[in-house]
Amino acid sequence: MTAQARASVGTEARAEAGAGVGAEPVGARAAAEAEAGTQPAGTRGGVAAEAGAVMAAEARAAVEMITRAHFALLDFDGPICGLFAGHSARGIAREQIGWLAERGLHGLLTDDVRGERDPFQVLRAVDARQRGSDLVTELEERLTQQELRAVPSAFPTPYADPLIRTWSAVGTRLAIATNNSPRAVTRYLDLRGLTPCFTPHIYGRTSRLDLLKPDPHCLRRAMSALGAAPAETVMIGDAPSDCRAAREAGVGFVGFARNETKAGLLREAGANALVPDWQPVLARLRSRGSVR
Repeated sequence: MTAQARASVGTEARAEAGAGVGAEPVGARAAAEAEAGTQPAGTRGGVAAEAGAVMAAEARAAVEMITRAHFALLDFDGPICGLFAGHSARGIAREQIGWLAERGLHGLLTDDVRGERDPFQVLRAVDARQRGSDLVTELEERLTQQELRAVPSAFPTPYADPLIRTWSAVGTRLAIATNNSPRAVTRYLDLRGLTPCFTPHIYGRTSRLDLLKPDPHCLRRAMSALGAAPAETVMIGDAPSDCRAAREAGVGFVGFARNETKAGLLREAGANALVPDWQPVLARLRSRGSVR
């Protein structure tokens, strides 16, 4: 993949920032712009073709990395399901901030954190100020309860269930490596009948909040328990923190990027193997199983 191609994709990704889950793929958007005449005639076809070639190369690299791996570590929220599909993560963050304010502890948070939409960032901020305190323990438990309440309305990521079952059936050893509560993960997997594909290898948030990803702690726990060598292992995640944790653990990384905003962030973090959905990976694994 050329530096020029990556720069082109990075430019496209930044233009997509804030587009959300429904963001249009780079190649499709570039083609639409060309049709509308919004790009100079000399560059329209080249930009679309170059971006499309980069995305195709990223997808091929992802499929190859996944099918070669003997061990796979999966993030939970994103690659497996949308945990907060029926609950607002921003609302949970606001609830945390309000709960602290009711106890006269609003001063623990900076102005930036008070505007956070991510409940994990609120929890991290409090932990940084009062690490190991009863307050942090209680706030973490409140987040766990919110995650548990979110499980029944979590939306399964398309093709994730059959992918996991097929992956396990062809002999790949699977584990969860996530910043979510392992109790919430286990409840979701139980509801979907997926627990046997992972158990007992579910590694999530502990009382050591400083060891959340991008720290590779949960990846290393999983690898140690599985007896997995880094060269035989791949991490699948949808956030830059997943990519950085994989790099620190010395394992390959596949980014699950369902829209161009996520893809751009993952590329900036150094990922060069990306898939927008699980269907082609599932097809490849099923083909691999039939060959066996």
